[in-house]
Amino acid sequence: MLPCVVVAHNLRPQTRAPRHVQPGCQRLRFGKHHNPARRSMRVAVIGAGAAGLAAVKALLDAGCEVVAYERRDRPGGLWTETYASLHLNTSRGRTEFADFPMPADWPDYPSAERVAGYLATYADRFRLTDHIRYGETVTAVERGQRWTVTTDRGGAGEFDAVVVANGHNWAPRLPDPGYPGTFDGIQMHAHDYRTADVFQGRRVLVVGMGNSAMDIAVDASHTASGPVLLSARHGVHIVPKYLFGRPSDATGGALSVLPWRVRQRVAETMLRLAVGTPQRYGLPAPAGGLFQNHPTISDTILHRLTHGEVAARPGIERLDGTKVVFTDGTCDDVDVIVWATGYRVQIPFLPSKWLGEGPERLPLYRRVFHLDDPTLAFVGLMQSTGSAFPVVEVQAKLAAAYLSGSYALPPAADQRRAVDRDLRAAITRWGAHGRPHMRIDFDRYVTAMTREIARGASS
Repeated sequence: MLPCVVVAHNLRPQTRAPRHVQPGCQRLRFGKHHNPARRSMRVAVIGAGAAGLAAVKALLDAGCEVVAYERRDRPGGLWTETYASLHLNTSRGRTEFADFPMPADWPDYPSAERVAGYLATYADRFRLTDHIRYGETVTAVERGQRWTVTTDRGGAGEFDAVVVANGHNWAPRLPDPGYPGTFDGIQMHAHDYRTADVFQGRRVLVVGMGNSAMDIAVDASHTASGPVLLSARHGVHIVPKYLFGRPSDATGGALSVLPWRVRQRVAETMLRLAVGTPQRYGLPAPAGGLFQNHPTISDTILHRLTHGEVAARPGIERLDGTKVVFTDGTCDDVDVIVWATGYRVQIPFLPSKWLGEGPERLPLYRRVFHLDDPTLAFVGLMQSTGSAFPVVEVQAKLAAAYLSGSYALPPAADQRRAVDRDLRAAITRWGAHGRPHMRIDFDRYVTAMTREIARGASS
């Protein structure tokens, strides 16, 4: 995330809402799954968070008939269900949709409440809401002559294509296997946290080193009894939100065109000069270099550590009633454990035929198209080094270009070679156990997908 250049996404902003009822979006002229004699494409989009909304807009712009399913009663996905103190950890200019810039007078790092409002306004601005069925959870997606989408209301719809945009930060992951022993206090996952009053007068342990872990530890430090304990087996790089007077993810100018290892050395030097190493604050050393493991973005955690309001602890060895024993042999009395241990990637409505070894290992061409049937597309099934919004926007445009017939996929063998090549590069950078199938470099990916759309259009 640090440093990287602010790049134009090469997507022309919309100045007014597009007309969604357009000619076109005919059945594609290529591929075994397409019959040009059939009617225009009817596409199901699953999810109405940022990825789903971007998909609906792109498909409507392409003239497709779209039905989106959202289990909640409003658009915005997880941004409508966050803890009160949450703010963007990527800057406004690097987060906004190219087609719908955030207001220029907003702060560099808007609150989650503002982001949720932004997504709702996006849905209204481009008249997406009329195409979304709220309060419907998709329970099954099956392939016959067409795709059948079934919901918990018992209804089923027939579609020519399906775009999966259900997100992957909604199924909490707890330590597996759990730690030896038992704990007599309160346990909760970061997913369920909303406000710090739950910690009032209690001794709190937060487990994890991601953005949520740091935010919650800082929140709890204002209400808990004694210093909040922050435990992790492995460290991460901690990047402040501002470096040299600018948002840190907009620092570095043209460095994003350099190989990532060169960027890594430069960025780590800048970070070390600006704030020092995590070890200086009592935290464990990062498990990998910057740009390899995802950094934590926080201006406040280092402040609370240096003031003794948050205290670092190593990994947990075992639980013992009201005590937590750590790997260095020390122990602390604890009333509440917050597991900020991430999420499991789940796509429960797709059968194993389509998921193979599981969603985290699903090979997709350009992280969008299923290799066995490109009418099954995915928007948002990735982990980006930067913001997700510009990524899902360009993924949505790529999927819509294919489904509308304005973009031609390369031959199947070329797709497979590209997927294998990308996986080898990801393993080299992030390691075999770091969800390499899902990993993308923000700047490189957004630029490459814009070029991919143009390449496919000229094929």
